[in-house]
Amino acid sequence: MFKSAPFSNPMFVTRSLKARGVLRLGVAALAMGLLVGCGAPELRVPQRDTTRAPSILLDLPPMKLFSSLRPATTTRSNTSIARDFMALSFQLENGTELSQFTRFDGPITLRVTGTAIPASLGPDLELLISRLRREAGIDITRVGPNVDANITIETLPHADLRQRIPNAACIVAPNISSWASYRHAGRADLSWTNVTQREKLSIFIPNDEAPQEIRDCLHEELAQALGPLNDLYSLTDSVYNDDNIHSILTEFDMLILRATYDPALRNGMSRTQVAQRLPAILSKINPAGNRVSTPPFTPTPRAWINDVEAAMGAQPSLDARRAAAARAVNYALSQGWNDSRTGFSLFLLGRLSVGANRGLAKAALSDAYAIYTARSDTTYHAAHVALQLSAIALLDYNFDEALRLTNTAIPIARTAGNATLLASLMMTKAEALTALGRASEARLVRLDSLGWARYGFGTDEQVLARSSEIASLARR
Repeated sequence: MFKSAPFSNPMFVTRSLKARGVLRLGVAALAMGLLVGCGAPELRVPQRDTTRAPSILLDLPPMKLFSSLRPATTTRSNTSIARDFMALSFQLENGTELSQFTRFDGPITLRVTGTAIPASLGPDLELLISRLRREAGIDITRVGPNVDANITIETLPHADLRQRIPNAACIVAPNISSWASYRHAGRADLSWTNVTQREKLSIFIPNDEAPQEIRDCLHEELAQALGPLNDLYSLTDSVYNDDNIHSILTEFDMLILRATYDPALRNGMSRTQVAQRLPAILSKINPAGNRVSTPPFTPTPRAWINDVEAAMGAQPSLDARRAAAARAVNYALSQGWNDSRTGFSLFLLGRLSVGANRGLAKAALSDAYAIYTARSDTTYHAAHVALQLSAIALLDYNFDEALRLTNTAIPIARTAGNATLLASLMMTKAEALTALGRASEARLVRLDSLGWARYGFGTDEQVLARSSEIASLARR
């Protein structure tokens, strides 16, 4: 869903590869600036003995799957939800205004096509469809690959996606039903600004990425195929946010989708018409939101967004990215923000500073952690920062601190359905336990981590490499 600068146009919505190397723990890139990752800042770890690789790594356990998901809940007021609904539904990520409301009408059909369809896609998609029907009230059904459908999910090699759109991990595009049609379509044909009613569209997902990356593409792109096309940095409880903390649809997201398909709304409505009907809709589907107060809100200015996107960008200069993160921090502090935007600015600065100034990195990450842990709606954010801080603790041989941080974050990562975060935290915990002389406990934790790592990272080689990298942080 995160859109990089080259794709800031109204043609299509993409999820950028940059996201995996910046924050998300995606396929081959652990979201730790301490480790070598795709697009991530590097810390040249001192040479330490890695010959003590645990024997358990020689025989990986079966892949673990999430049989159910417990997404983040929302306790926000309907007033704030209505405000975000309007911002999400009437604007694209690049700022382009949409003149009218659009959605699918009637029952929605979905099919999966393509070659080498990953085995994990079916169960993950069925779980998602079940949630959409139950939680969002959307009448959506999967049909066979040779049946015409409103939504086509086509799998293809990542290299094909990258050749067409270099930074895209997955794409959703309107008015087409195949990759061949996408390749030959004109710019106007793929523009969301020309859509007056959603009738058919396609989602393109790589078939050679890790199962979790494929699942996350399903959640994020199907959410935008069905509903809003925008992302907001101010959201703390949603996949509609470019910080990529949440990778599965949350309770807030289901509320947004349920409101989108409420009978009181229809295609072609103006912003004013939707705004007039939205309070009654939300009162009906979320009565608890009428009893919650609405805190003060300040819009996110473009200047801050530009700095954050530059910090997360693919530009080769790490110094430039670090400077952009520092500007984002300074801007957030100058505005008096004490919310997730300030936390995210500090998080980026901390990650990008590890190799150049570990003291600054630790201070920035600690401040981000303090902001996130002080709020009930940013516990997932805190878990991501805990991974960073626990890795620094390993480097500093502060194994008790690494154990404390990982013990706090592991249950949160499990609830979030984030296998890469979960596996990485468990691997870090195992190294801390080993260093503290608790070898039998470490062995069990490490074994448990590997099943999740196979879902999160994909290949056995990537699982073993990640485990070895984390081990190298703690061992001389």
